[in-house]
Amino acid sequence: MNLLEINHLKKSFENLDVLHDISLSVKEGEVVAIIGPSGSGKSTLLRCATMLEKMDEGELVYLGKYAVKNGENGKAVYAPQKELKEIQGYFGLVFQNFNLFPHYSVLKNIMDAPIHVQKREKEEVLQEARSLLKKMGLEDKETYYPCQLSGGQQQRVAIARALALNPSILFFDEPTSALDPELTGEILKVIRQLAEEKMTMVIVTHEMAFARDVADRVIFMDGGYIVEEGNPKEVMEHPKEERTKQFLARFSS
Repeated sequence: MNLLEINHLKKSFENLDVLHDISLSVKEGEVVAIIGPSGSGKSTLLRCATMLEKMDEGELVYLGKYAVKNGENGKAVYAPQKELKEIQGYFGLVFQNFNLFPHYSVLKNIMDAPIHVQKREKEEVLQEARSLLKKMGLEDKETYYPCQLSGGQQQRVAIARALALNPSILFFDEPTSALDPELTGEILKVIRQLAEEKMTMVIVTHEMAFARDVADRVIFMDGGYIVEEGNPKEVMEHPKEERTKQFLARFSS
């Protein structure tokens, strides 16, 4: 079953077309890596998929439920607020710059949304938060504040916070780009573990070897278009499109 379907998505900022007729789907348990040069539209695609940006045209469907449909005038029409709120519970998003609440402890950062947004029992959420911290190797950090953690630790807290909402699909927007190279490995290890557990993920990344090894499918974007997509090894070792070849040549030194 497709957890996510995007059909004919178009997005522009003022007179600049950023996404041109993007269509893609993500199946349950699939890991999709989106690669491409800066300014190719990768992050805007993620922001439209997670409703942080408004689509101009196209459809956005989660688990068969329409968040966005094309109206009669061809423009995107969003579902009523109540339905959107439900659909927003289907996905989690991990940003490149962590976006933790600086005045909350690690534990409160993770527990806040499940308790206040999902209205779950505090005791149940506490147990789950502690087990997620253990999984992230941060069980001794629950009383710390974000400023007391390394970038890699903050990003692992951000992943735990996204997982605490039990999303069906997890989006990562360049999850390692704000980190030193030695901290990048610890985040990739966590994502690799989630992939082994069959977590459905869409990852915008510039870590090419990681995309090749962990993703089930790679999408190469350039200039707001999907230029090429397919099996990671095929796309990255035998790209068909000239633009993909040029992009990947910079990484094969």
